[in-house]
Order: sequence, then C-alpha cells, then structure tokens
Amino acid sequence: MTAGTALRSGWRSPAATALVALATCTALGALSGLLAGGSWSWHAALAVAGTAAVVGGVRSLTRSTWLPSLAGLVAGAYGLLAWYATPPGSNPLLPGPGTVERAGQLFGQATQLIETSVVPMPVWPPVELVLVGAALLVFLAADLLAVGCGMPALAGLAYLAVWTPAVVLGFPGSTWALAATGFLYLLLLALAQVPVSRERGTRRAAVVVTAAAGLVVVTLAAGPVVAAVPAWSWLELPDVGTGAVGPVRLADDLDLRDSLREQSSQVVLRYTVDGVGSDDDDETDAPTATASLVGPLRSFTLRDFDGRTWQRDPEAQLAEWDPEGLLSSDPELVGAAPDAGRGTLADVRVEVGALREQRLPVSTFPRTVDIDGAWSYDLARDEVVGRGRTEVGTTYEMLVEVPDLSPELLRGSTGDLPDDVDGYLDVPGTEHEEDLRALAAEVTAGADTAYDQALALQTYFRDGTRFRYDTSVDAATTDDAVWDFLESRRGYCVQYATAMTVLARTLGIPARLGVGFLPGDIGSDQVYRVTGADAHAWPELYFPGTGWVRFEPTPAVQTGPPPAWSNPYSATAPSSSPSAAVPLPNAVPSAGTSTAPGSSGSGLPGGTTDDASRAPFVVAALLVAGVAAALGAVALRRRRGPAHRLTPELAWRRLRDRLQRAGITWSDAHTPRQAAATVRDQVLARRGRPLTPDGDRALSALARAVERDRYAPDPDAHEPAELQEWIATVLTDVSTSTRGESPEALPAQA
Repeated sequence: MTAGTALRSGWRSPAATALVALATCTALGALSGLLAGGSWSWHAALAVAGTAAVVGGVRSLTRSTWLPSLAGLVAGAYGLLAWYATPPGSNPLLPGPGTVERAGQLFGQATQLIETSVVPMPVWPPVELVLVGAALLVFLAADLLAVGCGMPALAGLAYLAVWTPAVVLGFPGSTWALAATGFLYLLLLALAQVPVSRERGTRRAAVVVTAAAGLVVVTLAAGPVVAAVPAWSWLELPDVGTGAVGPVRLADDLDLRDSLREQSSQVVLRYTVDGVGSDDDDETDAPTATASLVGPLRSFTLRDFDGRTWQRDPEAQLAEWDPEGLLSSDPELVGAAPDAGRGTLADVRVEVGALREQRLPVSTFPRTVDIDGAWSYDLARDEVVGRGRTEVGTTYEMLVEVPDLSPELLRGSTGDLPDDVDGYLDVPGTEHEEDLRALAAEVTAGADTAYDQALALQTYFRDGTRFRYDTSVDAATTDDAVWDFLESRRGYCVQYATAMTVLARTLGIPARLGVGFLPGDIGSDQVYRVTGADAHAWPELYFPGTGWVRFEPTPAVQTGPPPAWSNPYSATAPSSSPSAAVPLPNAVPSAGTSTAPGSSGSGLPGGTTDDASRAPFVVAALLVAGVAAALGAVALRRRRGPAHRLTPELAWRRLRDRLQRAGITWSDAHTPRQAAATVRDQVLARRGRPLTPDGDRALSALARAVERDRYAPDPDAHEPAELQEWIATVLTDVSTSTRGESPEALPAQA
C-alpha cells in the first residue's frame, strides 16, 4: 500500500473525508474579517456535513475516483436549490425551471451586492447562497484531491483559495481558524502515511500529532516575539492589501480606465486642529470650525498626462527647510514666518495610522511642518518628501496659514505666467484633442476671466443632470480616456478631476492634479479620523499673484459643497469669513441627499449647493450663451496649446513602457532598429499577420528619430505632436492586434 492509496481503503477513507470536512468548516473563519457575521457559517457547516455524508457513503460502495464527488455535487446543488431558490408556493422537494431561474436571479443579486458593499459586508440571503455554495465546492475539491486522487498534500490548495480574498484585500480572518485548519491539514497528511506495524504505526501517529500541535502552538506564541525583534523592521515586506493589517499607499500612476475597487476602512491619519488667530480674531477654540480651514490633506501633485494615465514628471531638486518657515508653492512665501495678517492660522497635529507614504499628507495652504527624520521639500511639486516611508505612530505638526480667498481676488489675478508652469499647459495630442478644446470653449462661453472659466467648468461637471458619480468605468472606445468619460458621463474623482484639468489647460489655464485625502470625520473626542476610503483627487489651477487654487468638480454626493471661493451661488460676493473656505468635514447630509452607487462608504456629506433644483438655472445660462459658444468653439478649435516637451527619447520610453503591458518587450542591448524588428516579430507571432502599413511606418519613423537623436551630430527636430501621433498609431495598431488575448493587456492610447 502506498501513501496515495492509503486514504482510499478501510477506516482511513471516511476518517479522511471527515477531516477534510472539518478543515473546510474551520477555513471559513478566513472570511470573518470580510463579513458582518450571522448564521451563514452554521448553514455552511451543515451543508458541508451533509455533502460529506453523501460522498463517504457512495465511496464505500464504489472504487470509482469521480463518482463520489459527482454524487456530492449533485446532492449539494439539490440542497442549495431547495433551501434558497424555491419560489414561493412551490414544493422544495421538486425543483423545476422556476427554481433554476430564481437561483440565477439570486446569484446576480449576490454579485451586485458584493461589488457595491463595503467591509464588513452584511450577509444577505443571496450572498449566503454564494458562500454556502463556495464552501461545498471547496470541500468537494479538497476531498477529491486528498481521498479520490490520493494526493492529500494538494488539498491545501483548496483551503488556500478560501484565504486568498482575506490576504489580497488585507482583512485578516480568525487566527484560531488558521491554526485549526493547519492542524487538521497536518493530521490529514499523517493519516495518509503508509502503515507499518501496529506498534510503530501508533508511535508514528503520536509523534506526528504531537509535532503538529507543537508547531501550531509555537507559531502562535512566537509571532509577537518575532515581530518585536528590531531586525524584523529592516525587511521591506511587500504591500499586500489595504485592510486591517495591510498598508495603505496612494497610487501616482492613476489610470482613467481603471474602475475603483472597494477602498480601505482603515484609519490612515488622526489629527486635531486648534485655532491660533487671524486678522479678525485673536484666537478661536472651536475645533470643528477651525478644521474647516484645513481642507483636504494633499500627499502629492501630478503634472504629466498622456491621454489615459497620469505619470510622475522627472524628480526635482529637494531642499531642506526651517521648521519655523512656511512651505508654499509661491516662492515668495517659502521660508517666511507665519503671519496672521495674511489670513487665518491653524495648528494641526497629525498621527499616522496605516499609511505607508514617502510623501507627507499636508494642507494645500502654506504651512510650517515639524517632523523628525530625514524629510525634504520639493518646491516644484509642493511636496514634503522623505527618504523612507511613514510608519504607524509617526507624528508631525503643521501651522497652516489659510489665505482669505474670494471671487474678487481670483478674478483680479491677472498677469504673465511664470516659465515654470509651462508644463502644466500640455494637452495630450489624441484624436479628440480638438473636440475637448471645442467643448471647453462651449462650456465657458461668456466667461471673461480665468476664474470665471474655471467656475463654469466646475459647475458643468457637478451638474447632476449631466454626470453621475460611479466607481465603475466603461471600456475604452477611443484613444482619449477623458473623451470617453465625457461620453459615458459616469466616473469617480479621478475622471472628474482629470477632465477639468485637461479642459482648463485647453483654455490656457495652468492646471495640475492634487492627490491626497478628504478631511475625514470628527469623533466625540474632537479627533478627526481619515480612512483609506477618504482618498481623493482634485484639480488645482494656477492664478498669477495668487498661486495654485483648489477646485472641486466631483459631485457633492461624494465630496460635499465646493470651497466657498468656487461656489457658483456665492461667488458674486466675497466670503465674509475665511472660516467658510471649505466645507465642514463632519457636516450632516441634508434631506434628500442620495448615496452614489458603488460609493466607498466614507461618510462624506452630500451638500445642497449642487441640488438638482438649481440645475435648470445652469441649463438656461448655457442655452443663452449657445450662440457665443458656437462662435468660440470655431475660433478655439484651431488654437493650439504650448508645445509639449516631448523628445524622441522620451517618446521611445513611453512606447516601450506601454508595449510591456501587452507582453511585447526587448532588451536594453537592442538598438532602436533592432527593437522595432522585435516588435514586428512579436506582433506577427501573436496575430498571424504583421503590423498595418500605418503602424509599421510610425514605428520605423520613431525608431529612426531616436537613432538620430542618440547618434547624429545634428539630430532632426520633431514636433511633439508628431511624436505623440507615432506613439498613438503604434499602440492603437498593437492594441487591435492583441485584443483577442487580453482586453486589458495594452492601453489603447496611454
């Protein structure tokens, strides 16, 4: 007798099936961090026990490998249909077409609930149907591998599948469930050992059981000790998940074609706010009112957008700073002392939670930052950058200087733009670039100043009759992700913020993307808590003499009212108090506020400034300006933005990066000409025919441009638009050629 057949004969067979069933039930504890509890686990355990009885009974009557598992599958499916899917008034013992149809409807409902719920998710009956069915499949797979096929070691793969959601999402299950499952798995392996003599077999079994129990106990006891060893922190563990034990990080390569998955409910920041003073008030003690000044906490800004993806621009020079001096994107304020005469001062003390970032979340307004460790300031991006990442318990303090912004001040911000903002005017050269310019002109027709144009763009996007907040993104239809968003009119903050940024650039207004966190919610202890679900993106527009100013195009259902200086219904008069600068983080939603489908559940307020009742006024204003918009669209359709600083070398790197996503790669040792030949060969191998003539010409032209740029004493000059067109042509061709393999293998344009 071999180890493979030991579990298929005698008493070992039903014992092994019982162990597999017990291990399946304990493995369900992996989902305890994802689900809100309930009786579903008991129902799953009963279903597994009944199915195990059927499998064991059939196996005792036959030597077939597959028949016991097939009988268990049929019995389990019958039980699920009878218990969960029997239509009202029907006999549960006689499933029919109506039962199957109802089961399909319940499965569809369960899928929708799982996609739109937040952790911990309540277990509604449709979801319980899926959970119990999954438990039965796990048992049947583990039993087939361990007993039917005589490969008990592979049964661990079935249990690993149960733990995969908790590991990937970062919401750990029960530690005791993990220990129990591991213990039962080791017992199963011990049971599969070939018996020798009775005495030796008993002794070996005792040794294996004792060793398994000892291993589990030692693992549980040694975990905290090992974690406390200083050397453990030297290891850079992978960032897996965003749950209770997984670190939270903000992506800086935002892709407009990606749907938004469920956001982490972990607390990433805790902070308190104290009023220090202003030009009107010597001191303020109301933390809620003063906290409204701080606004969102920004981690970093982004400049470069290629039509689909945001990318980091080349690293700028970092500088040390005096903790007592202001940090600001305005060079005139860098290093200056805080001054209550310029606005309102607020003292913010922050403690880091489950956030692992090299860039420190700070207020969007000028501030001092006092933090221990090696931190520097990036003036070009207005970021506080560290050599390492933040850790749990990291603390820092900011003195925020909030300027008294008003519509009049921003309308009067005129003058020449500094040279260092030219890069913030680049518009991707996609097939819909002119359409975007025309739309921007139409939306802002009649706006005389850059501020009024920005206000018109923000109002356009926050109009609930036009756009809907949705975390699901439709598949690409063009090479321009912004245009696709404007066509579908559904998206989340990244789509809204990017669209306003790009449209503002077409109007000659420098714009960038800010990424960070919304203010969060205040507790009874007057401490604000920011979770991963508060992650947010917004546009910042540059006004001469004022600097970068935040706008909020994302609908109120997710963000609340816009800042006072960009509120279209209060922009006719200056703000009476700087404390009205931004919405209260813990404002209570007004009556009638709706929750967006797929909302992250962050608890952010839905405001009343963008009420649908005001939409007719906006529509009427746009209709009155229709004639002027049409004339402006014709004029601005021919208007080109400043030249994109795109070189042949940079274009070649962008093309290579995008092709790698589709599995088309080449070595650094290849010359551009050799790399182009490699691309042709790989495309031919994938689809059985070569690149189209247009794609081949574009690839060859770009390769020649790179060669001359690298090696020619006097390289040719190429317009950025020409280089961008070559990139888009090759990517579109390759994307079409590989579409049958993986729908998301290659961005159509980015």
